Amino acid sequence: MRTLLLSILLGVAASAQDPLSTRAEKHLVDLLRLDTSNLPGNETLVAEYVANQMKQHGIPCELLGPDPTRLNVICRLAGGSQKRPLLLMAHSDVVPIEPKLWTVPAFDALRKDGFIYGRGAVDTKGLLAAEMALFIELKLSGAKLNRDVILLSEADEEAGSTGIQWLIQNAWQKLDAEYALNEGGTQILTTDATRVFQVQTSEKIPTRIILVARGSAGHGSLPRKDNAVAHLSEAISKLVRAYQPVSLNTTTRRYFREMAKLSEYAWLRPQLAALEDPKTQERTANAIGDRDMELDAALRTTVSPTMLRAGMKVNVIPNQAEAQIDVRRLPNETKEEVYARFRKLINDPAIEVLPEPGQEMPATEPSGLTTDLYKTMERVFAQEAGKTVTIPYMSRGATDGSFLRAKGMAVYGVPVFLRNGTESRAHGNDERIKVTTLHEGTALLKKIVDAVVLAQ
Repeated sequence: MRTLLLSILLGVAASAQDPLSTRAEKHLVDLLRLDTSNLPGNETLVAEYVANQMKQHGIPCELLGPDPTRLNVICRLAGGSQKRPLLLMAHSDVVPIEPKLWTVPAFDALRKDGFIYGRGAVDTKGLLAAEMALFIELKLSGAKLNRDVILLSEADEEAGSTGIQWLIQNAWQKLDAEYALNEGGTQILTTDATRVFQVQTSEKIPTRIILVARGSAGHGSLPRKDNAVAHLSEAISKLVRAYQPVSLNTTTRRYFREMAKLSEYAWLRPQLAALEDPKTQERTANAIGDRDMELDAALRTTVSPTMLRAGMKVNVIPNQAEAQIDVRRLPNETKEEVYARFRKLINDPAIEVLPEPGQEMPATEPSGLTTDLYKTMERVFAQEAGKTVTIPYMSRGATDGSFLRAKGMAVYGVPVFLRNGTESRAHGNDERIKVTTLHEGTALLKKIVDAVVLAQ
């Protein structure tokens, strides 16, 4: 009897849920059960799923790419020719997991305590599920569109960005748009219950480097001044301790100004003038950074040692030691400037500063704050319940949106999902999204897109 009652209650709840939310939830569960860990990727699993779902509603899609196991998919809703298209995008690959560190299966889409768990729930299958649901809703509504709307699920964002680069080189006309909505934005709730919508308009550039230390090999019983491990340790310490140069751009300048208006950042207000003054900028930035890591990351290039390799036995001094450093440089700084500064800071002929091969993203100017899409987001967010603020944001993480910005497209990381407190489980263990967050974010995305694409 209890089981029957529970089934009835769940059925009532499901029927009360709107079709858009139901569809987004179903898509997310299905997507999370497709293991597209990169490497190897296998993103064709997602591309075929998206295309099949769209086909059921008469929406045309194309699977594109050079590797049959790692295809991208582009779907298109035809609209009027008054305006250039709107692109909705999300990547289909996810970062690998360490199963022993997860308390739930990573690819079962387990529901627990009001959350859906799974690798990619936050980054970015949640966004893809919302975009799919909205895309189908636009088709079913029969609404007259003032422009084409494009849906892109792209492969290999997490490793090599080969998906977006191949599409730009070989199928640009299929995704060329005036605007794109992408990952990278974030929505937070302050201590005084203000909802802060941080729209990503710019992003830092991954500039990963390798430090290589060389010395003489020998027996561990005889310490050597040219010990490669010791030299490498000192070089890492110098980089981590050093304050990197400060630089503001149009996005971060406004970001700091708007953040300082929030009550819990009132301490930042007296610092703004000094942050703009070349004589006091560095000292002020250092004080701000020592108090808040997120604000520090917005002010300067950051340095994070992540991997070490040296030696083969505890009693053998190796003749070489290596460290990988995850550097996220400001978009107005070149990688050559970073290498030169690091060599000067380390100041050790035993250390080489080398670029790590692999993914290279372009540095671009921030997407504009006066476009119709950005202004639309400001209006939509202002109409949400409670006190709200919309702020442009430079994300410390990188996205494939940078390749589209380099082509002249205005790309915005759309902050439709409210962050759960202070947790950030993207790339972490037990990645999850709150079911109500998925529903509310999908509905919010619909408001933005409707305002931009529905004929007036």
